[in-house]
Amino acid sequence: MKTQAAIVLALLALTAAPASAAANKEHLQLLAEIRMLQEQNAQLQGLIGALTDTLKTVSTKLDDQAAVNRKAMADQTLAVTNMGDNVRVLREKTDETNVRISSVSQEIEALRQAISSTQPSQPVGVPPTVNPTDPNAAAATSQPPAGGLPPGISPQRAFDTSNDDYTAGRYDLAIQGFQAYLQAFPRMANAADAQYNIGMSYYNLGKWNEARDAFQKVITDYPQQTRQVSDAYYKLGMSFERLNQVDEAKKAYEAVVQKYPGSSAYALANQALQRLNRREEDDPPADGS
Repeated sequence: MKTQAAIVLALLALTAAPASAAANKEHLQLLAEIRMLQEQNAQLQGLIGALTDTLKTVSTKLDDQAAVNRKAMADQTLAVTNMGDNVRVLREKTDETNVRISSVSQEIEALRQAISSTQPSQPVGVPPTVNPTDPNAAAATSQPPAGGLPPGISPQRAFDTSNDDYTAGRYDLAIQGFQAYLQAFPRMANAADAQYNIGMSYYNLGKWNEARDAFQKVITDYPQQTRQVSDAYYKLGMSFERLNQVDEAKKAYEAVVQKYPGSSAYALANQALQRLNRREEDDPPADGS
């Protein structure tokens, strides 16, 4: 019996030894694979760190480039704005130069006409014959022709002379002077002001029909002169009121309110229009319409 037990134990030992060796081999293989995975994980962590640094570098470069682009765009915008301002200034100077050239041309033409009109009709060096007994002869040779400007007078001098009469309240003389100015220099820069002052002179004289026509002429003849036209519309409305033409007055005031909201006459015209509207509400027509 003991011999048989020993044999069984020996057989068990022989069968257990290969199984233990196989387990150890599998364990070692697992350990080797774990080490490989750890090494690969370390490599991946290194790659991730390198990629992170690269992304940071790229982001920094992109931010720097964006800042450069923004600065370049701002510089270009500023340059374009400056160019626009320069073009506007040049256009204004060109317009001013054209006005000055026109003024000089008209002054030259006026001087040419004055020289032509004052040239002697008799031989040079022979003074004109004047009757010493005629008291009007000397005055006739020195006075300008009636209804016109003195020979050789410049446009600005002609306007200033008439404007002095206007500001001094010599409205009849101002009307004559401004009319002569417009006849001689219809395209000068002060032409619209001259026509407006004619209307104001008539208005101050209480000649409402003449004032109405003069203000209307400012509107029709000088439509590009915003300041004078807006003021003329307002004064046209006042002239219509003096003539008891309320509907026409309201149309004139409405023209200022609708077309020239930024003008100096806007507030006055708006107040006058509201005043007329309130008057119609307080005093309705007798027929109830």
